[in-house]
This record gives sequence, C-alpha cells and structure tokens, in this order.
Amino acid sequence: MSLPDHPEAITPDWLTESLAERYPGTVVAGVEVLAIHAGTNANARLAVTYDGDPGLPATMFAKLPPLDPDRRAQINQTGMGRREALFYQRLAHLVPMQTLTPYVAAFDPDSGAFVLLLEDLDNSAKSLPDHSTGVPVAYASEAMDHFAELHARYEDPDRRAAEADWVPLATMGSDYGARLLRYGLDNHRDKLTDAFAEIAELYIDHTAELHKTWAAGPIGGPATVLQGDGHIGNLFVTETGGPGFLDWGLINVGAPMRDVSYFLNMSMAPADRLAHDQALIQRYLNARIAHGAQPISFDDAWLAHRIHAAYTVPASCQVVTFPEDASPGRQAFAAAFLARSEAALAHLNPRPALRAAVGL
Repeated sequence: MSLPDHPEAITPDWLTESLAERYPGTVVAGVEVLAIHAGTNANARLAVTYDGDPGLPATMFAKLPPLDPDRRAQINQTGMGRREALFYQRLAHLVPMQTLTPYVAAFDPDSGAFVLLLEDLDNSAKSLPDHSTGVPVAYASEAMDHFAELHARYEDPDRRAAEADWVPLATMGSDYGARLLRYGLDNHRDKLTDAFAEIAELYIDHTAELHKTWAAGPIGGPATVLQGDGHIGNLFVTETGGPGFLDWGLINVGAPMRDVSYFLNMSMAPADRLAHDQALIQRYLNARIAHGAQPISFDDAWLAHRIHAAYTVPASCQVVTFPEDASPGRQAFAAAFLARSEAALAHLNPRPALRAAVGL
C-alpha cells in the first residue's frame, strides 16, 4: 500500500498491514487523529483501537513529511525520513541511547516520503525536558557516556560496514540554510547579535568549506556514527531521569566532537554549559578510553568544541526567519534556541578557531 501523505490518511487497513511485520496477527479496528502539529515535519497523535488485545498502545505518535507540498518536497529531498526509518528498522536496538519504541518505520526509496509511528510520550512515563531552561547537568553527564559508547562502537570501519552501511557521510551542505539565514539578516538583523550575524555571513559565503570542517576537520576525532541532532527539542527524559533521543533524521558519519559540542551548546542552559562544559568534555574523553576508542586530547577536543559552536548558526536558520504565524509555544522555544546559539558564540568565539583551521 502507498504511504499516507496526511495523518487522516492513516486508515485501519493501512495500519493493519504496516504492523504485520513487527506485530503479526494484529488487526486495527479504528484510527482517530487527536491532534496535528506542524514543525519541521507533520506530527500527530493517533488514537488506535484493535480487534482483540494485541498488547499495543491506545495512542501513537505519527511523524510524516510536512503537509505543505513545497515543504514536503524539500524535506523528502533531504533523505531525513529515510534515515530515521532505517535507524528504527536496523540500528535502534544497538545504540546505547534510549529511543522511542517504534511500531511502524516505512519510507519510499523513490520519493523520500516516510511514515513513522512511535511511542507517544503523552501516554508514557517518559517526558520532555524544559525547553525554556535546559537539561540538568546530571542528564548531560549521562549523555556524555552514551555518546562515548556510540562513537567508540562505530569508530571501527568494519563494524560500520556491517551494521550501519546505510548511514551517510556528513553532508557538505545545501543552499537551504544559507537562504534562510540571508532572509533573517535582510529582514531581522536588529534581533541578532553581531557575532551571530558575522558567522551567518561567513556561512552564506563559505557553506561547503564550513561543512567540510564540521564533518571531518583536522581535529575532533576519528570518523564514526553520529546521532547528529542532539538539541533540546529532540530529547526526552527517561523514567529514571536520564537522556533519551527523539529524532534520528540527521544520523551521519563524521567527527565525534560534532555530537558532543552541539549537545552541550544547544541542550543546556547557557549558564550551566558555561560552568560545566570543560568537565563534561573531559568526562566524554575519559568514557571514550573506557570503551576502547582512540584517545582525543583535551586541547583538540576544546578546539573542536569552539569550531562546532559556529554550527549553531545554520542550525538556527529556521528560527531567524521569525515566522509571524508561529504559536506562542513555538516562539518561546525559538527564542530559547537562538539564545543558546548566541551564548555559545559569545563564550567560545569560533571565528578565530575557524580561521586557524581552514583559513576563513
């Protein structure tokens, strides 16, 4: 059956067939869309009823491409949906991070369309972190251990080939982020710090060079599988208060400090990150050694942390368009997201580090 392009198109027949591989014998009697939320993708909560009791939940979280046709085409072309579906199909049970339970992970290899039906946090003991503040230091400390274990596991090219051959090399970038940053600079410059605007201009003029440096620069550790997008909006809190990762659409192969730096800069409160990032990086480096990974010196790790701070600028490309139709909750999230980026730029001053690394 073809993939539904709208949450309302997830029918009992489609869901029955889609659940058959993981949950054979399950018969879906009804599907009701409880809510739809637009973000990078189209997200929805579904109420599901069954013939009999298959032991599956009464609600699921659905993730599909955006409903707007132009946005849908853009997202499908990125391959993010394919990557995340393959992650839940092949890798979720192997990574050290906690992830959501997947029920359906389907994609169309030709169009890039996808449908994910996952554990619903609204009907779970798990929860979302406070986006307005940040994750606690203890949460970040545990995340350092998980990143170290993930990176150590896939530092071996043979293991990557055996378990994660579908994970792509980190992208060299596209014009998507540059176009949105240009719009932000042209229309909302007064809302941005000088340091943010400087890196944005640098990114617009040198997109490929910066992505090459972030992906596999001269420092930052040997290539490995990265979670790829560990900002606070893609995290959840487990039943024990530890870290969980919601979104795996940007999983890629690159330099491990990319994961560490982005998580620290974009998931913690700026004051907590400023007070603890050196200790947290050292914890990560020690955990790498404990898991048998190639050592990285603290000086190299810190330089990589500074270089990767610049990545928070293109990561904020949608935020700096300041869409007028954003909900109050989305506006609050965006404001906190941008504040984290600007605080990281002020503290870590990545421009001289970039200049030294790649001559920009």
